Amino acid sequence: MNLNAAISDSEITVLDFETTGTVRGFQNEPWQIGMVTLKNGRVDPDSLFEGLLKVDPNRPFNPHAPGRHAFLRNEIAAAPTPQELWPRIRARLTAFPLCAHNVATEKKFTRLMAPMHRFGVWIDTLKIARKVWPGCASYALDDLVVMLDLKNKADQICPGKEAHDALYDSVASALLLEHLIDQPGWGGVTVGELSVM
Repeated sequence: MNLNAAISDSEITVLDFETTGTVRGFQNEPWQIGMVTLKNGRVDPDSLFEGLLKVDPNRPFNPHAPGRHAFLRNEIAAAPTPQELWPRIRARLTAFPLCAHNVATEKKFTRLMAPMHRFGVWIDTLKIARKVWPGCASYALDDLVVMLDLKNKADQICPGKEAHDALYDSVASALLLEHLIDQPGWGGVTVGELSVM
């Protein structure tokens, strides 16, 4: 993992978790993961990955937790645990820089999924957006995608999906990063520089 490589020459794993939300007496748990690769500054549509994660069917979800979990409870109950899914996604999460929109959730659940593994640097598209596009009315991912005219592209890459689906949100975050790289003067910014923004 070369932190001095230009972002436009790098391979980055962009991911998103959807979660149960906080409920008294229960830990917040991931129920869905989505990933896409940003390769040489472009979203790679052949790299899409989405998966459900097992959640006890008897535990409540926060009623305000976004996403389609209410329609998928049987599939979620039968899905692999994060630890069972880990061998399929390990290389993507340990060999490349990682990116998410507001990385705290993704950091937490990748650490819980594989507590003995080291993860690379994180790039936070939320922090970057606040610096690059100051004064926005909202920095919510779905609002930024509309504001920057990236929604049609996200819809084309993820047909039938929408915001608060893990795959859609990972693609939307990757498109934000792609859009940033296309701005004058940003193509040569390094992975290391973006990771500390």
